Amino acid sequence: MTTRTAHTTPEPPATAPLLDLQALVVAVRRRRRLWCSMALLGLLAGVAVAVLLPPPPTAVTKVLVAHQQDQPNDPGTLIRTDAALLHTTRIAGEALRSMKSSEEPEDFMEDYEGLGLTNNLLQITVAGDSDAEAVERAEALADAFVADHVRRIREAASAEAKTLLEQRDRMRDELAEVNATIEEGPPPQSGSQEAANMESLFARRAELTSRITDFSQRAAEARVGTPQLVAGTQIVDAARVVPHSLPRAAGTNAAIGLVLGLALGLAAAAVGTVVADRPVLRREIAAHLGASVVAELPRRSVLPWRRRRIRAARTRLVTSLARTVRGSAEPVSLLELGCARGASTLALDLGRALAAEEPVVVVDALPGPRLSRRRPKPGDPAVVGAGDAGAGQSGERRLGVGSVAPGTAWTDLPYLGARTVLVVRAGHAATAWLHTVARRLEEQRVAVAGVVLIDPDPRDRSDGTLWDGPRGVPLGRSERPARLNGGGTSHALQAVGEETRRTERLPMPAARIPDSDQEAR
Repeated sequence: MTTRTAHTTPEPPATAPLLDLQALVVAVRRRRRLWCSMALLGLLAGVAVAVLLPPPPTAVTKVLVAHQQDQPNDPGTLIRTDAALLHTTRIAGEALRSMKSSEEPEDFMEDYEGLGLTNNLLQITVAGDSDAEAVERAEALADAFVADHVRRIREAASAEAKTLLEQRDRMRDELAEVNATIEEGPPPQSGSQEAANMESLFARRAELTSRITDFSQRAAEARVGTPQLVAGTQIVDAARVVPHSLPRAAGTNAAIGLVLGLALGLAAAAVGTVVADRPVLRREIAAHLGASVVAELPRRSVLPWRRRRIRAARTRLVTSLARTVRGSAEPVSLLELGCARGASTLALDLGRALAAEEPVVVVDALPGPRLSRRRPKPGDPAVVGAGDAGAGQSGERRLGVGSVAPGTAWTDLPYLGARTVLVVRAGHAATAWLHTVARRLEEQRVAVAGVVLIDPDPRDRSDGTLWDGPRGVPLGRSERPARLNGGGTSHALQAVGEETRRTERLPMPAARIPDSDQEAR
């Protein structure tokens, strides 16, 4: 019988997103121990800072500052200038001299600060060794600032008035010269030119008289305005101690530390997730291993109702695996990746379920403490090491249990079983290692019956089933899957045509799946 075979061109791989937000959110949520620990550490650090490093005794006072250049639309430049002037050695030195203190002004400036509350209101905060000292420092500093501000106002007013008066005196001297020239004027019989000169002299005398009067008024206004500015600069709030509440400070610092720690923990978890590249979702693990997720088992819990659910899920899983093992004519193995303890327990449970019908021997090839060394319980199957696997009796069903973690002896896996069920912990292995496991099992001709996912994300709603061939035929029933290798997709054998699929399905040879598109072609 001749069967026509149609060679189809493999479809190009779908473009993977640069960043899978769903996988990132799931992976960060699974690392909640990290960011919860960071948040708790930040909270404790905030409380510790509030308790171990309390603020020094602090006093506060407020000063109303009047400015000659005050404008309604002033953006606060003048009050910021006053706050900067407060932080000068001149004012600090005056305050220290009034207190008769030998402290250096530079050191004193580190203990106080000025803050402009409005355009004309300055708040001065001073720290001290005690409440009384803080209040004394605040009063001395406020008095020194007010005295310095008043002195600067008076000096500015005096300088302005002096300048105006000097201008007025120069105008008076020029007016005297003009008056003398007018008195020495020409006789009445002089010509028109002399008359024009006299008119200009009279006009100049009138202008000088007006300017002299203006300068006199301005000088008087400069002096009159100074008392108003001096009276307007005063201490409006006497120095008082700032109350300190330890519970409030601890609560505030704890909240700040909690937020900062949580943000830092989330950032570290997100960066670690992206860098580690460890698949968590069902669809990712199934795609990278090239096998469907047939079952999943939650992690252990201390809650009673969850423990009952986990026991029920384990019972269902053991029953399903027992049917798979009984229906296989070849030995079946359990290969763990990141869950050696769970795989060994699952192998014993599966062995107990099978031992009720036929003799079973569990071949232990797990690293570390072996199942063969544990004390057997009633109903447990016989357990032998990997080196004694060939010493079993005829008619016994062999159930191998091993590992595909780094350091695995790949050539020993076929002796554990020609078919295997991978027991994989979600988020344990990187993408590259999942590809390595899939490729190594294919090279050793070990068929993967499915994947049992340990500790899956409870909110994962992705599908872990792969499909190959006509719609409705699950992967693994008729053909071997196309495996993901590296960053691209390697296609399985394309030697089955559409007509063959409709009539009959030929058994597939044990051929190596190509690792690249060039080999597939």
